[in-house]
Amino acid sequence: MAVRPIVITGDPVLHRTAAHVTDFDEALRRLVADMHETNEAANGVGLAAPQIGVGLRVFVWKMENNDGVPVVGHVVNPIVTTSRVPQERPDPHDDSEGCLSVPGESFPLKRAARAHVVGVDQDRATVEFDATGWFARCMQHEYDHLNGTLYLDRLDERYGKKARKAVKRNGWGRPGQTWLPGVDPDPFGHDAPAQVE
Repeated sequence: MAVRPIVITGDPVLHRTAAHVTDFDEALRRLVADMHETNEAANGVGLAAPQIGVGLRVFVWKMENNDGVPVVGHVVNPIVTTSRVPQERPDPHDDSEGCLSVPGESFPLKRAARAHVVGVDQDRATVEFDATGWFARCMQHEYDHLNGTLYLDRLDERYGKKARKAVKRNGWGRPGQTWLPGVDPDPFGHDAPAQVE
């Protein structure tokens, strides 16, 4: 297992549809193991293969949930369907979402409260479950990555404008930019020392 660099917004692999996995082999097992290792090192709740530069339809998660789904898991060639997305404006506190490929930033986005996930694992065994709440948000976010969509692409006009400014301010939006979890500082501050008052 190895921690891999996480690709930052602007790299083409993040903005195109990932290919279906056809080879269920040792390379796929290594990919899934590396994704879990990278997600852990990044303090992430989910990671899609395009985020480490691999254009395949695979994502992993590590997230507590109330849905009876294992805290740590992965799915290959998933299909995620959702309930209707609420039409009200996103709440800056309750709906703020972040992304390891948009390091250190977060913006409010409304997501569906339920998501149905179906696919297979690295051994071709069926994976199927319903996710609710923040776990459903995670499943939708990772599935979007497989379809070349970042959560920034779904923001409303107000927050979309703020996101575009943040991308420009950080010098992102071009190919080849990455950060390495466990080596580079955690952009979301998980590795920052506790404040003593």
